[in-house]
Amino acid sequence: MLWATLASLAVSGCAQANNPPNPADNGFQVKQGEGRPGKQYHMKAVTHNRMDVKISGDDTRGALAVFEQQGQSQGIGPPLHIHPNQDEWMHILEGQYLFQVGQGEYRAGPGDTIYMPRGVQHAFVQLSDRSRMLVSYAPAGRMEAFFKATSEAQGKLSPDQIARLFTDHDMEVVGGMLSRQG
Repeated sequence: MLWATLASLAVSGCAQANNPPNPADNGFQVKQGEGRPGKQYHMKAVTHNRMDVKISGDDTRGALAVFEQQGQSQGIGPPLHIHPNQDEWMHILEGQYLFQVGQGEYRAGPGDTIYMPRGVQHAFVQLSDRSRMLVSYAPAGRMEAFFKATSEAQGKLSPDQIARLFTDHDMEVVGGMLSRQG
C-alpha cells in the first residue's frame, strides 16, 4: 500500500513537472458582459452571435472551455452536427430556444440546461429576438478556434463551406438547420 501511494505521488509529481506554470492556475474572474482578454468573438459565418470566452481551453490545459453566447440570431442556429470527442452542455440565461438532441426535441428557456453527449447529433434554433446562454465543452477541443474562424469569415458561407469549417474544427455536419417552428 505504501509503495502504491509513493508511486502515485511520484507519477503525479512528474505530470506536474511536465506542465509549465499556467497563470490561470491561481484562478481569475471574468466580469459580466466581458470575455477573457482578447477573447470575444462576433460570429458571422453560421450565426451572428457574440461569444465571450469565460474559461478558455488554454486556462484548463484543454480539459474544459466555457463561453457565454449573446444570441442575436432569431430563427437561426447551427446545422445538425456531431462532436465525436466532446460533451457539450448549454444553460439558458435569457430567451427561448428549440433543441434537437438525438431523436429528442426540447424547448428551453431561462434556467433550463441541455446536455449533448459526444457522438450524439444535435442542433438548436434561437426562438426569441435576443438570448443568452452558457455553453461548455469537455474537453475544450478546437471550439475557441472555431468561434474565432466564424468571426473572421467574409460574407455568407455556402452549406459546403460551413461543413468544411465544422470538419476543420473536429465536428461533423450530419443534417440541416432546424426550422424556427420546430
